[in-house]
Amino acid sequence: MRLKLFPIIILLIIVFSTSCSTPKDVVYFQGIDGLTAEQMSQMDQTYNARIGPADLLSITVTAWDPTAVTPFNPPTFAYAEEGDMPIYASQSMYTYLVDKDGYINFPVLGRVFVNGLTRQELATNLQKEISRYVEEPLVNVQITNFKITVLGEVARPGSYAVRNDRASILDILGQAGDLSINANRTNVLIVREKDGEKSFHRLDLTRPDLFASPYYYLAQNDIVYVEPNKAKKKNARYSQAQQYSVTVFSTIISGISIITAMVISIVNASK
Repeated sequence: MRLKLFPIIILLIIVFSTSCSTPKDVVYFQGIDGLTAEQMSQMDQTYNARIGPADLLSITVTAWDPTAVTPFNPPTFAYAEEGDMPIYASQSMYTYLVDKDGYINFPVLGRVFVNGLTRQELATNLQKEISRYVEEPLVNVQITNFKITVLGEVARPGSYAVRNDRASILDILGQAGDLSINANRTNVLIVREKDGEKSFHRLDLTRPDLFASPYYYLAQNDIVYVEPNKAKKKNARYSQAQQYSVTVFSTIISGISIITAMVISIVNASK
């Protein structure tokens, strides 16, 4: 009876030890109520997404005279099947892919350098150039493929589209359904690529200085990885070791059973 209770006792010890050590690591922004006004002011920051290679831009030009801006709004054609004649055209669907050198090919203006500009900066530049051909043009620029990828201990891992100019780490984790109870909130990894070079930074979601981090606002194509906490890692290792032990034990028992059956058969045959 005591031998049967032993595994249950071990399991209860593991459960209680992990449950007692995790609450302090699951609370966000610990100590935020005690921040001074100076510390709060250091957290004020603004962020605007900047255009880079491989970004897909939607650019529309409007004016009082719609026909005057027609050359700057090329239509997009759709085809029923390959080789067929176009069945309709839409100006709102046309997009421009930023090449590796930071340029797009824009109607009438030709190659336009856009790398490193915000949406508003590019719109202002285009308005200035188009004003040579059209009176008082209005340009609207959108980044249509702005996305963030979230992996690891969250409710819904995946890639999430960003519809506005900025997205914070909290916005994206909110879209992913928040971190699971097994997530390590003190060591969230941000992977960022800029000009072909990757950089890595780690955020502690339990500290209020998170809001002052230059990585608080995410950039286009950032990857957010939430690793499991120590309790989850220990349980995973324990489960693997337990599974291995059961497998070995089952193999030994099967081997003994086969040998026993063979011995019995030999004994019966010799009688």
